[in-house]
Amino acid sequence: MTLLESAKNGIVTESMRIVAQDENIDHESVCRSIAEGHLIIPQNIHHNFHPVGIGKGLTTKINANIGTSMDHLDINEEMDKLEAAIQAGAHSVMDLSTGGDLRSIRKKILAASTVMTGSVPIYGVASILASEERNITEMTADMLFDEIELQCSEGIDYITVHCGVTMKAVSLAGSDNRICGIVSRGGSLLAAWMHHHNRENPLLEYYDRLLEIVKRYDVTLSLGDGMRPGALADATDRAQVEELVTLGGLAERARIAGVQVMIEGPGHVPLNQIATNVQMEKEICNGAPFYVLGPLTTDCAPGYDHITGAIGGALSAYHGADFLCYVTPAEHLCLPVVEDVRMGVISSLIASHSADVAKGIPGAVERNVEMSRCRKDLNWTGMFDLAIDPLVPRMRKKISDNSEDDVCTMCGKLCAIHTHNDICDEKK
Repeated sequence: MTLLESAKNGIVTESMRIVAQDENIDHESVCRSIAEGHLIIPQNIHHNFHPVGIGKGLTTKINANIGTSMDHLDINEEMDKLEAAIQAGAHSVMDLSTGGDLRSIRKKILAASTVMTGSVPIYGVASILASEERNITEMTADMLFDEIELQCSEGIDYITVHCGVTMKAVSLAGSDNRICGIVSRGGSLLAAWMHHHNRENPLLEYYDRLLEIVKRYDVTLSLGDGMRPGALADATDRAQVEELVTLGGLAERARIAGVQVMIEGPGHVPLNQIATNVQMEKEICNGAPFYVLGPLTTDCAPGYDHITGAIGGALSAYHGADFLCYVTPAEHLCLPVVEDVRMGVISSLIASHSADVAKGIPGAVERNVEMSRCRKDLNWTGMFDLAIDPLVPRMRKKISDNSEDDVCTMCGKLCAIHTHNDICDEKK
């Protein structure tokens, strides 16, 4: 029995109890939200880790992408990125490796990962074909589904599958005055295959086969945004909406089959369209958890896209997005290094926490109140402990410290808090 099937039968599992305790809510509401498809707990039956919930009423979660490329293959560096992401506070990692022995890399990441772990199976097929000097058009449906089966059997908790990349959506992306066309790697690979064979997407054509595979391992489907906009000018266009409508129907079929599902979203979206994008997903997909990449709110900040992604992520989460895929300073430029990964996670955590405060998520406001009390008391240890990233403030305070430990070098003896505290003490 899958987690979703348990929830539909009113059975509260251990993972539901853990999530409820972590989120300071009752486990009956967690069970009910899972049954409704509004909350998911991705966890493969073969992967043991502390479960985390994604969805309605919960804190906003963060994913960090790691993985090798064909041009840069260093598994030790990727393991360092995994460690950095988890230490920084990521709730999830995705292995997007495309270079080297992908199965060996995936096994190492799964063995070391103490958080939920996702993947994009079509990358595995495409990478194997490329290593053999073969084109993605030589892929067969069996090759793709065999790869999905393999990764699920190894313990992957959720997989991105671009089931909504239909012939109609691809046609719209090519004819609808898109500036950047298809920017999803998985989406573009499927589009190339479909164009060559003049056939529908095998993930859509054989969707029931996909459901049968993931259900065996209780793997969560992340229905991918193969038509996501890669430019602000392309946001919320017909190709993107066409895909979303398809995904809404597929999400319902997954729920009926007892498979947990979430929906992936854009992409590059101007601030004034973010609320509309989140609302559309929630309405079309019947409240399914929404997993967004950023979104990036400007195309003009290469090298700083962790900031543009955090801006978009905060607004998305405030309007109801549940899961933010981090964006690093390396986005659009190169494979991220370890420090990029840490910076991406911290930036997204700031965004998610800001949204949680505004939404009144249990514990979020209280944490800020406690931080303010520590500032009032010039309690530096308390401030560091409550910081989203304790490492940087500890380091900066140490570097800039002076003889007066209770103040910093910004104001020194003119510290406003120190002065006001003295006034209050005199009045006592």
